[in-house]
Amino acid sequence: MSAKETFMIETMTRDLIARLMEERSLTMRKAMDIVYTSRTYAALQNLETGLYFQSPAYVFDELTKEIG
Repeated sequence: MSAKETFMIETMTRDLIARLMEERSLTMRKAMDIVYTSRTYAALQNLETGLYFQSPAYVFDELTKEIG
C-alpha cells in the first residue's frame, strides 16, 4: 500500500468516525469501535475493492446500511 493510499484510507476513516459522532451523537470511542469492526472498514482496507477511492458520502452510506 502506498503512502497516498494509506493517507486516503486514514482520512476516510477519520471522516466516518466524525460523521457517526455528529449524526448519531456517539462518543468517539463508540464511533471508532463501530467503524473499525465493520465490514465496510475491511472493504476500505482492501485496495482491490476501490472503496478508498469513493466519496466519503458514499462510504458513509455503505456503513449506515451495514450498521442499520
